[in-house]
Amino acid sequence: METSRVPPVEPGSNPELAAVEARIVAARGAISPLYRVLLNSLPLVEGWEALLTAIRQRTSIPAHLRELVILRVAVLNGAAYEFEAHVPHARSAGISEDKLGALRAGAAAPPLDDLERTIVGLTDAMTRAIEVPDALYRDVAARFGPTQIVELVATVAAYNMVSRFLVALEIGRRRGAP
Repeated sequence: METSRVPPVEPGSNPELAAVEARIVAARGAISPLYRVLLNSLPLVEGWEALLTAIRQRTSIPAHLRELVILRVAVLNGAAYEFEAHVPHARSAGISEDKLGALRAGAAAPPLDDLERTIVGLTDAMTRAIEVPDALYRDVAARFGPTQIVELVATVAAYNMVSRFLVALEIGRRRGAP
């Protein structure tokens, strides 16, 4: 049974939330356990939904790179629920089962191509140390322009927020699971 430290809001139970619930369903197809908890705060759920929809649906970052970032952040932060929620998106974006398995296992060097290793390096640096070493930044900047750099960094930062929120409030954690 999935739990949460904060009681989730049942969709449709508060008329003041109807518009944001409709936007969430339109963008995601359903209201996930994460959004049910976020519905406890109208200002936060509105901002969260706008930011994460922009990152997932409106940036120029190729879907497989975005999903690689999301999965790596989830692994680094111990957010199993987030990882599993994004596996279908990763598969749809073309991430192979070998790569998914290596990422799920937390492999230090999953079977990635050069560009993917650069993206994982950026994700690891931002998630573990916060600072991005100059050499790594130069590698990122050699591959991407300013818009994509901003979008990549925002994706890593946003999904660190997501995973830390999920873990702190034990959203989607199975009772009895570590």
